[in-house]
Amino acid sequence: MTDSLGWRRKFGVLAPSTNTSVQPEFDGMRPAGVTNHFSRIIIPDTRVTGDKSFMAMMDNIRAALMPALDAVMSCHPDYVVMGMSAETFWDGLQGSVKLQRKMEKRARVGIAMGADACQAALRRYGRNVKRLGLITPYMPVGDRQVHRFFTECGFEVVNLLGLKCKSPVAIAHVSEQRLRDAIVEVNRGSVDAIVQVGTNLAMARVAGIAEFWLDKPVIAINTATYWWALRQNGIRDRMQGWGSLLAEH
Repeated sequence: MTDSLGWRRKFGVLAPSTNTSVQPEFDGMRPAGVTNHFSRIIIPDTRVTGDKSFMAMMDNIRAALMPALDAVMSCHPDYVVMGMSAETFWDGLQGSVKLQRKMEKRARVGIAMGADACQAALRRYGRNVKRLGLITPYMPVGDRQVHRFFTECGFEVVNLLGLKCKSPVAIAHVSEQRLRDAIVEVNRGSVDAIVQVGTNLAMARVAGIAEFWLDKPVIAINTATYWWALRQNGIRDRMQGWGSLLAEH
C-alpha cells in the first residue's frame, strides 16, 4: 500500500548523529508527497586536530554506517539518500562506485550519494564547466580524497579550501559569513563553478545567494544530493530559494 504522507516517494536518509544541518536543509527542499525518514550513523563528537584524528572519525563512521542503513530500511523506504559525504569521495571515483554498489546490494533500493550527485550536478551545467573551486570542512587527508574524486571525474581543481573543523559537531558552527568568505577565496583563477562538500556545513542558502551574484554555479552538497534523489525518482518539481539546480534543472 502507498504511504499516506509519502505518496510520491518515501526517502530513508542516513546522517551522522553529530550532524545538525542536513535534516533541516533536506526538509526545506522537500516537495509535497515526499517524506524524509532519518536514521542516525551513531558516532561520538571526537576532537579532530589533524589527519590521524580525522581518520579515527572516519573509522567511527564506517563502523556505524551499515547498522544505520539496516535501521532505516525497517520503514521500507522507496529510496535511500546519503546525508554524509566524506566516505562517498574516498578512494576516488572507483571507491565511490564500489561503496554505492555495496550499499544498494544491502538495501535493495537505489541510493543517492553526495559524490555522484555533485558530479551529476556539474554536468547538468554543460561541458564548459571544467575548472572548480572546492570548499570542505575537512583535514588535508579528506581534502586529498575530494581532490582525487573530482580529478578522476575529469574536472580541474583550481582552488581547494579545507576549513579544518575541530569536531564533527563544530562543522555546523561555521557561520554563513565564513562560508561567504570561503566562496570568495576559492573564486580565483577563472573557476567555472564552486562546489562545497561536507553535509554539516549549512551552505545551501548561502550557495543560492552567491550564485546569483557570481553568475556561475555554486553547488552545496546537500542541495545536489537532494536534487539528485528527486530527479532519480522522476520528481521534477522546481523548488525556489535553493539556487539554480533545484529551480531550473
